[in-house]
Amino acid sequence: MSCGNHHDTDCSEVLAEVWLFLDHECDDARRRLLAQHLDECEPCLSEYGIDEKLKRLLAAKCGGEHAPAGLKDRLRQQIRVAVLEQAEVTVEEGPSGTTTTVEVRGTRIEQRG
Repeated sequence: MSCGNHHDTDCSEVLAEVWLFLDHECDDARRRLLAQHLDECEPCLSEYGIDEKLKRLLAAKCGGEHAPAGLKDRLRQQIRVAVLEQAEVTVEEGPSGTTTTVEVRGTRIEQRG
């Protein structure tokens, strides 16, 4: 998705990470970048608002019950995988460590750690 305006962070990137933003699961620098985009982009802000309302509704309707042990971790992992796939990010673990690859507008960025 793109609103047609230029932003430092592409709309599709922001929407792919909106749940990480809502759950405070991104670092402060990334959070500021996403917040700046949401402040500047009405279509993304609208989508963020829908997701935020959905999260609050789920918390209100499902907040009194306790999930089985490990469910929260499994759900977070599945959401993280879905977000990474949607944002064209791959994380590979091998004998030499972890490699993270990000594809952004035809540019490939690799980080080894």
